[in-house]
Amino acid sequence: MDLPRTPSFRLDGRRALVTGAGRGIGLAAAAALADAGAHVTLAARSAAEIEDAAAAIRAAGGAAEALVLDVLDLDAAEAAISAAKPFDVLVNNAGTNRPKPFAEVTRDDFDAVLDLNLRAAFFMAQAVARRLVAAGRGGSIINISSQMGHVGAPNRSIYCASKWALEGLTKALAVELAPHGIRVNTICPTFIETPLTRPFFEDATFRASVLSKIKLGRIGQVEDLMGAILLLAGDAGALMTGSSVVVDGGWTAD
Repeated sequence: MDLPRTPSFRLDGRRALVTGAGRGIGLAAAAALADAGAHVTLAARSAAEIEDAAAAIRAAGGAAEALVLDVLDLDAAEAAISAAKPFDVLVNNAGTNRPKPFAEVTRDDFDAVLDLNLRAAFFMAQAVARRLVAAGRGGSIINISSQMGHVGAPNRSIYCASKWALEGLTKALAVELAPHGIRVNTICPTFIETPLTRPFFEDATFRASVLSKIKLGRIGQVEDLMGAILLLAGDAGALMTGSSVVVDGGWTAD
């Protein structure tokens, strides 16, 4: 009897680009991809941070390089991607949040969150996809979304707007790029402890409120997302496109 064989989670010979890769979820994504054999380009504005991260990955036996890039500079981002060999995997991770009551949100707040979370992600995906299509190669685009792309919450109006839009964009790209063998999916974390979120958890009331909604009873860690990254990046997720992998500890289950 010929038994089915589990698809490989290895990414040997593939090239990956991770934005916002110097810390938190982006660094975890880069580490996971490199550990699976991909050559990883870590992109962020902070040169020292991503150079240290790339060096750490290389010290652990992986292949990595740093790319100093502000993804809000669309011309620079397009030029960098055009100058590089095509990337088989893009992790669109760069993002921000400005939690405020709806009535207090400013135009600057709105522009800052939507520009990074949606506009930059759109054009990064476009630049990577163009290169893949021109090369006749398939690939995987992973947009880091949020549980807030599926539900609402107080003080999250612009963040939810950006992530719900990213979910819709992902489905549209999945349909359009499928004929080219390019898969597009999202990962939707609950609250993950990172340098960006850690200060919020120092507020005992906020922390208790978050834990009351996470059914598994703990704040997420970046390691909780690394398996999902590998699933979507390679052959193990070969039939997945237009999907949301919700890693939320049960937040959206009720």
